[in-house]
Amino acid sequence: MPSATPVTVSVATIEIQLYPMLMKNTLLTLLSAVSLVSCASGPNAQTGSVLGALGGAAIGGIIGNQSGRGLEGAAIGAGLGALGGNALGNSKDQQQNGRYQQGQQQQGYYDNQGRWHPAPQQQQQQQGYYDRNGNYRYY
Repeated sequence: MPSATPVTVSVATIEIQLYPMLMKNTLLTLLSAVSLVSCASGPNAQTGSVLGALGGAAIGGIIGNQSGRGLEGAAIGAGLGALGGNALGNSKDQQQNGRYQQGQQQQGYYDNQGRWHPAPQQQQQQQGYYDRNGNYRYY
C-alpha cells in the first residue's frame, strides 16, 4: 500500500479510497499505452485498439479487484488489450487488403469510409536505344 493519505470518494453508497500517487502512475501508464497505439493505420487496427482496451480494462479490473487493486488492474489490462487489439487489427488489415504481394508493399490509400484503394499500376518503361538517325528503337 502506498504511504500517502488516501482520498475517499463516495459515489451513491459505494466508498472508494483513491491514492493520489497510485492514480498518477496508473494514468501515466494508460496514456503511454494509448499514445503508442494511436499510430494505428487501418480501420481494423483502430477498432481492434478500442475493443482491446475495453475488454482488457474489464478483465483487468475483475482480476485486480480480487487482489484489492481494481484500478491498477483495469489500467494495465486496458493498455495491454489496446496493444494486442491493435496488432491483431493491423494484421487483419494487411490480409484483407493484400498490401504485401511478393515481398513488396503495394501503394494506395484509405478513404474516409476506411476502404483501401490501391494506386494505379504504373506501366513498366520499355527499354531501347537511339539509332544513328535519332530514332528510338525498342529491344
